[in-house]
Amino acid sequence: MSSVLAQYESFLVAHVSTISSLESTLRSITWILPGRFKDAELASEALSAILNIMSMYHDTLLAKVAHSDPKYKPLLPSSPHMRYTRAWCEKDARYKWAGRALELIKFTELLLEMGLRRKVSHKTRWRSIIVLEALKVVLRLALLRITRRPLITPPIPEREFDPEHIPAGSDTSSPTLAASSPPSSVPSTPDHLKNNHVALPPHPLLTLPPPTHSPTPVEDFLLPKALTTASVKAPTSLVRPLSSPKDWLSEITYILRPLVYAAMLSSGRKDNRPLMTALALELLALNLRRVPSPSSALERSEYARRDRDIVWYLLRGSIWETWTRPKLEGIADKTAHTPFIGIFSAFVKDWIPLIDEYYYYTAP
Repeated sequence: MSSVLAQYESFLVAHVSTISSLESTLRSITWILPGRFKDAELASEALSAILNIMSMYHDTLLAKVAHSDPKYKPLLPSSPHMRYTRAWCEKDARYKWAGRALELIKFTELLLEMGLRRKVSHKTRWRSIIVLEALKVVLRLALLRITRRPLITPPIPEREFDPEHIPAGSDTSSPTLAASSPPSSVPSTPDHLKNNHVALPPHPLLTLPPPTHSPTPVEDFLLPKALTTASVKAPTSLVRPLSSPKDWLSEITYILRPLVYAAMLSSGRKDNRPLMTALALELLALNLRRVPSPSSALERSEYARRDRDIVWYLLRGSIWETWTRPKLEGIADKTAHTPFIGIFSAFVKDWIPLIDEYYYYTAP
């Protein structure tokens, strides 16, 4: 088994650009599959889950290859998110495996719900959803206990380098393979060509005049290369620890919110109480959380993402049924026969039933 895995890793490193393009193409196909044939949404989600899981494995492998190669130099410095999550994964194995388990559940939860909907009763399906949400709460609380800092999404590093810049023929072609044989020596230059190394002088009409001024100001060139306070901080210090009880209450409330919403929703989807309770918990966590310092770019970006996610409440509960869905259906009907826009109309009509039937399409 190990030899098969080593061969696959070697193949991945040798054809990393092709595999990356294939992943991107297949991921685009998953968006247009729903509505094309019977159980198309199941095929689309199965393909999406497989791609996400394989991408997580590929990212882990390629990161090891890139950072173990002495010739590898990133074109851009790592982002705060990459530095922070990679530091915690290297510092604590519990964080690494809890983060990976959480991402694995997020990749497969919708696929599991689709399978349960076809095989078990409505009540059993909602019990399974509650179990999944409870497991996610346990993993998030474990991450919170390990770091004692607000949770960052996603909790594991993401790919931030161009796969084409990984040397395919280096000695570090695969972490599980032995070092490859040394490259053969460069062939010597034939004797009759050794005197051809002196280039002819360029013709004056073919040379460009020397530039009279710099095309860009010096400040524009130097500012992106200047070190900031985040650049010199320890990676685990990019997010400050939670200090006050109010900070802890805010983060725990935010973590518990999806479980409370799913537990209340399982009793009846026509009731407004689950939606109002989840929205109240969301606003409570927002008002209790601390104000990050201007230098905490990672924490501010995480809170900005949480604020943007409030828009998803337009696709939940009574807001979706009484306001958002009628609006979308009206727009889709009016533009159904309009050139080019009709494609978007058909796309909306294919996705509306899925939002009605499945919880994890719009789950918090």
